[in-house]
Amino acid sequence: MSSVVAVSRSAGHTFSKASVSEIRLLTGLGVEGDAHAGATVKHRSRVRRDAAPPNLRQVHLLHAELLDELGLDPGEIGENVTTRGLDLLSLSVGTRLHLGDLAVVELTGLRNPCVQIENHRDGLLAKVVGREESGVVRRAGVMSVVLRGGSVRPGDVVRIEAPEAFVPMQPV
Repeated sequence: MSSVVAVSRSAGHTFSKASVSEIRLLTGLGVEGDAHAGATVKHRSRVRRDAAPPNLRQVHLLHAELLDELGLDPGEIGENVTTRGLDLLSLSVGTRLHLGDLAVVELTGLRNPCVQIENHRDGLLAKVVGREESGVVRRAGVMSVVLRGGSVRPGDVVRIEAPEAFVPMQPV
């Protein structure tokens, strides 16, 4: 069974986010109290280019198995929801994840890690972005938008609702 193992947020534009006992997802906005919440882009580099596009990166999800492999703690590389038992990277764009009793997020694409991840720990970027015959492989989690708000806590079950057609995720 897939579950939430940690939830994190940060009111400032910090690389890491503090793990907390609960986060509240706000429909169409993201995590209440998180610097990246909003209907339009909130990541500083994207805001500098154009602040008007919709925010497709409202909630960042990451699989705990990657954190285990890298020797990292939940929230350390900026995710809001850490899951276990769910291969997030293999899911389709448009997959809906039901988190706990009420919250629903829809996957929009892959996280495209930037140099900040390397600043956090030398060599980390190479461990989450690599090359294969098929092209660049990104393992730093997935991004989503909030379709239905609600509280999310460690221990909550994650239920998957797949879209009708599979669309491979691309960086957003």
